[in-house]
Amino acid sequence: MSCSRIAACPAGPDFSRFVMGYWRLMDWGLTTHQLIAFIEQGLALGITTVDHADIYGGYRVERCFGEALAQAPGLRERLEIVTKCGIGLVSPERPDHRIKHYDTSRDHILASVDRSLANLQTDFIDLLLIHRPDPLLDADQVAEAFQTLRAAGKVRWFGVSNFNPHQFALLQDRLPFPLVTNQLEISPYQLAPFFDGSLDLCQRRRISPMAWSCLGGGRLFSEEDPCSQRLRQVLGEEAAAVGCSLEQLVYAWVMAHPSRPLPLIGSGRIDRVRHALESEQIVLDRQAWFHILQAAAGAEVP
Repeated sequence: MSCSRIAACPAGPDFSRFVMGYWRLMDWGLTTHQLIAFIEQGLALGITTVDHADIYGGYRVERCFGEALAQAPGLRERLEIVTKCGIGLVSPERPDHRIKHYDTSRDHILASVDRSLANLQTDFIDLLLIHRPDPLLDADQVAEAFQTLRAAGKVRWFGVSNFNPHQFALLQDRLPFPLVTNQLEISPYQLAPFFDGSLDLCQRRRISPMAWSCLGGGRLFSEEDPCSQRLRQVLGEEAAAVGCSLEQLVYAWVMAHPSRPLPLIGSGRIDRVRHALESEQIVLDRQAWFHILQAAAGAEVP
């Protein structure tokens, strides 16, 4: 089983259909050599796109990943590195932070990218995302930072994360080049993107969103709330019909949307990664898709 590749947008980069998410890397307990082996195993499966953020692991994940890249120099040229900036956490790594906040100022974006480049031990980032919408976001400043980084060769492509359609359009209007993705929470637990215009905008601009927390952060398998119970029952029925697991069916359900979402896989177990990739071969008929939607929403469509 090998992961396919997909163009993020007509004039943009190609990414692997599944993206390896490293948010919880520090919880996996891997040595540097074990991390190198894990990255290699992902590449062997066709997963070339990796997702980071400056804040992950309390500002430690990028540095840990960069140590792996430094010890295995041939890895970098085989990867597309995605990272994010714009959130400020209270952390020993940032002693000047008094409160969690957002910062999308020009100077912060430029400084954050320089830190990410140093931590990742690379000369460029393939894709930079603004991590969260900032109530104080100045679109002109963000656009200036993006253009400065692009001209310097530090970042090749740009996008956003968790932006609504109006916020996306505001920033896009300030840029002479396309934003290539919007990383959104898309799952049976988070139906908003299907109805608030987010995925419609992706279709309109022919960009593939990146989908985070497709499995609801594990709620699908651990919670006993009414939504989870309904979903497990319906997913079990539909999974039995097509011969797959609940987890695989959820990934297939997300990928069935015509905006062509790219699911993030957040597991540090290569067997679960391999299992997830098999969902790319699952074809859901329309009624099965709506059966799952109905279970998620708790009501049939109008």
